[in-house]
Amino acid sequence: MIKDKLTYTIIGCAMKVHNTMGPGFQEVIYQRCLAIELARANLSFAREASQEVYYEDMQVGTRRADFVVENKVVVELKAVIKLVDAHIAQAKNYTVAYDFPLGLLINFGGKSLEYKLMFNHKYHPKPAKK
Repeated sequence: MIKDKLTYTIIGCAMKVHNTMGPGFQEVIYQRCLAIELARANLSFAREASQEVYYEDMQVGTRRADFVVENKVVVELKAVIKLVDAHIAQAKNYTVAYDFPLGLLINFGGKSLEYKLMFNHKYHPKPAKK
């Protein structure tokens, strides 16, 4: 798994939360704690950010991302005993549907922090704003 500096920092923040809180809390508690750690790491982020979902070139709905960090990485959180294929597919689909280059699926529910890095091979960089 290739981690760049940004994803490495996000994972480090999640590890701090997991080491401090341990497993057993609801996802929203981990989300609030991770927001504190991301802020301490001086990362810009949006929590529960509404993202448009497209089918071909038509908007078909919106979903909320747990986090969008530095406008580059979509982060999906879970608090389950073990990640299953459905969780991985959901995070991968969000990464592609929201058109972010990278996604992170982070699970706080196990004895150890579990995370998966998602790559969007269909990513379309947005033109720079003038």
